[in-house]
Amino acid sequence: SFLYQCHVVSNLMYFLSFFLDYGFLPVASLGINYGQVGSNLPPPDKVLDLLSSLKITKAKIYDTNPQILTTFANSNVELIVTVENQMLAVVMDPQQALQWVTTHIKPYFPATKITEISVGNEVFTDDDTSLIGYLVPAMVSIHGALVQLGLDKYIHVSTPNSLAILQESYPPSAGSFKSQVSATMSQYLQFLANTGSPFWINAYPYFAYKGAPNNVSLDYVLLNKNPGMVDPYTKLHYDNMLYAQVDAVVYAMFRLGYSGIEVRVSETGWPSKGDPDETGATPANAAVYNRNLLRRQMRNEGTPLRPNTKLEVYLFALFNEDMKPGPTSERNYGLFQPDGTIAYNVGLSALSTTSSTSSSSSSASIFLTSSADKAAKTGYQSLVYWMFVYLLAFQVLLRQH
Repeated sequence: SFLYQCHVVSNLMYFLSFFLDYGFLPVASLGINYGQVGSNLPPPDKVLDLLSSLKITKAKIYDTNPQILTTFANSNVELIVTVENQMLAVVMDPQQALQWVTTHIKPYFPATKITEISVGNEVFTDDDTSLIGYLVPAMVSIHGALVQLGLDKYIHVSTPNSLAILQESYPPSAGSFKSQVSATMSQYLQFLANTGSPFWINAYPYFAYKGAPNNVSLDYVLLNKNPGMVDPYTKLHYDNMLYAQVDAVVYAMFRLGYSGIEVRVSETGWPSKGDPDETGATPANAAVYNRNLLRRQMRNEGTPLRPNTKLEVYLFALFNEDMKPGPTSERNYGLFQPDGTIAYNVGLSALSTTSSTSSSSSSASIFLTSSADKAAKTGYQSLVYWMFVYLLAFQVLLRQH
């Protein structure tokens, strides 16, 4: 049996060294937006299987769909849920907020890992301008309800913002908020500072390219290798627009007197299809953008202004959603078609779908081939080394007994 155990160890070492040699690193902590504006989307249990096979452990939904919250119980997926915009006027009232949290959150937590409640979506730039006045009181009431129920230590309260809240975004150090939102923005930032919650931004370099394809470098927006730009005031070098957009938000917060709030990306992505006037909306560009983004996520990168803070990013989106209004691009941000097939080859070494002959179920795995990821690879080598030491010690103990 000792020889058998050695054989097992040997096979395990071979398996691990194969993964090291070929640089396959699973994308372990990628957030993704799970939108549901489709007529043909798979049921939540199939979605959970897909997320698990992709090793995705963070997802955001745009409501508190009880079927999703029930299905995701006892999984390893952390969920951000949303109070819909039309509910803000209601949950401003502390009693209504308590009722909302008691009904929509408490029955599912902690079995379902709800980590945050988004109060509204892109409220500052919504066509209904009355929503701005509701936002902060609604957030305060929702947070108050969490405090009352003893959940505030586990669940943050924030809201995702469109980049259209910025008056200036170039260069990043000129970042400032539009004057018409600055009063409410100050109250919002004070709330985030008081509760230790992040500032979320929906950032789409694609829009900048689509708006001025002759003036914006495609490599710069796709996170490809390019000369980039240097902020003339800070001398910081930016090699992609996404990081520049995030830092512009940080500077806008500085201007209102807030310096310690973390900025995270609640949505970013690239459409694989668009109308004739939607320049750049192609499967090839979508694949490059998402591949480069994932590669940077694997490196735990921060922005030039905050290099030591890993930028948390939620990819938009999991599925193409056929019922979304607007231009063709709006319905084509998904990594997957609703039937679970890949919308385009994201360019990762294996976004592989394997089918069982006995059932129609399929699983997909994202692995990242990155010879440049020396730090991560060193970590894996270290893991293999200590696993080997541990297993060797285990064998010695077995022999002694």
